[in-house]
Formats: sequence, C-alpha cells, structure tokens
Amino acid sequence: MQFVGKSFSLNPGRRNILALFFLGLLSGMIVMNIGKSILLENTGLLDEDTLYQMKYMTVDSSALFCYILRKRIGKLLILAVLSTTYLGLAACVGTVFWYGCSAGILISSLAMRYGMKGIMLAVVSVFPQYLLYVPAMIVMIGWCETVFRGIYHRNSGGYEAMDRGFLLQKAGQLVAIILAMIAGCLLEGYMNPHLLKGFLKIF
Repeated sequence: MQFVGKSFSLNPGRRNILALFFLGLLSGMIVMNIGKSILLENTGLLDEDTLYQMKYMTVDSSALFCYILRKRIGKLLILAVLSTTYLGLAACVGTVFWYGCSAGILISSLAMRYGMKGIMLAVVSVFPQYLLYVPAMIVMIGWCETVFRGIYHRNSGGYEAMDRGFLLQKAGQLVAIILAMIAGCLLEGYMNPHLLKGFLKIF
C-alpha cells in the first residue's frame, strides 16, 4: 500500500492487492498451525464424519442457490455501500485480507488432515464458481476504491468528479459485477455440490 499524506492506494489488480491476499493466506496458515489442537482436533472441523455426511447428503439446489445468492450479493452490496463512507478503503483492505485468511485456513486444515488429497478437495470445493467470483471481486475492489476517491478525493490524483456520467458508469459496472456473482452463485448452487459429492466418493 502506498501512503501519500493521509491517503493510500490498493492499486487493485496489481502487486499490492496480491501481496495483501497472500499476507492473509499466510496468516490463516499460521493460525491453523498454532491453534490446530483447538481449531482442528477438538472441533471436528472437516473430519471424516463431516465428509461422510457430505458424500451422502441430499442437496436442494434451488434452496442452496437462494441461500448463496442472499449471502454473496448481500456482502457485495454492503461493500458497495461502505465504499461511499470514510470506511471505504478499510473495508477493501479487510475484505482482501479476510479472503486470503479464509483460504489459508481451509487449505491448511484439509492438508493437515488428508495431505495432498485434502488440497485437491479444497480446489474442488471452490470449483467452478470461483472462476467467476475471483475476477468479480478483483473488479469490485477496484470499483470501491474508485468510488471512494471520487467522493473524498475528487480534486486530487486524477480521479473523476462525481458527475452524472461518472455515476452512470459506476452503476453499470456494479450491475455487471452483480451479474457475474449471480452466475457464480448458479454454479455454486447447481454444479459444485455434484462435483464435490462425486469427488468425495473416490476420496
């Protein structure tokens, strides 16, 4: 992150956002390694019983899709709203770090329990929906930063003023991001459960 006076830049899609994600990833792995006796062994997190239940569970894809849609779009809209406040950049930083941390915890917990098979399970559990979620969230982080600076730094750094054209452009971009997330929710609700159950049967 680049600090200039009292402001800083995430430079979405560049080295800084990637470094922040990997910092979160590393933090998640460290947390799991330090607290594995509490977080892993005593909680039954992703243990064999849990995977067995997942293997033979009946999935209501429509209900799952609706639940995922509310969850994903809700978080997206909260982030969009926060970007219009003084917490905008902090929300972006926290979001990127949290996703990295969550990925680190998931990968570490599965790798500790099942080794290489656990890593493969982690990949299957986020496929194919994250092929849409990841680029959508990268664009969303950039959208949030641009909106934040358009509101609070409109006369510095070359950011557009908050005129009608700027607002329409940002509204159109947000709609496109939401559509990509909805498509990801469809994949997560209707395709991923079947891929995951199929993988668990040969796990």
